[in-house]
Amino acid sequence: MKFLSSIDEIIAKIELIILMVLLSLMVIISFTQVVLRNIFETGISWADPMLRYTVLWLAFIGASIATRENRHINIDVLTRLLSPKLKKIVSVLTNLFALSVCLILLKSSIDFIKIEMQFPSEIFLGLKNWMLEIIIPIGFSMMSLRFLLNIIKLIFVKNIF
Repeated sequence: MKFLSSIDEIIAKIELIILMVLLSLMVIISFTQVVLRNIFETGISWADPMLRYTVLWLAFIGASIATRENRHINIDVLTRLLSPKLKKIVSVLTNLFALSVCLILLKSSIDFIKIEMQFPSEIFLGLKNWMLEIIIPIGFSMMSLRFLLNIIKLIFVKNIF
């Protein structure tokens, strides 16, 4: 279990670094684009598509981090009324359901990337659409991993069974 936690920590640090770099890059390019358009009446031709894809990357990396911290979307109205042991069982079941959904979406996103690879289009700076959309299956695989780790922690570390 300690090994899994160590790997999870390393992945989380890498995700945070990527998140900070992308967010900083996004702010700098957006600011530059505004200055260029308003003062010099020009702009960077690839800035807008780059910003759109950066938002996609930020969303999936953020979703992975939220899943790791158990801050994904959930409804806890009924769980407040349950005993601690029953809460943990419900938590395992909801994590298992979320894992199943992420695995289905992972498979679909892999199929999507395969189609995009068959009909590639250049987005900017020589990058193809599928190269930028690869974050979709990566994001779903990271969320799947995190939901699985949550289940393992609940079962083995918190001893619910």
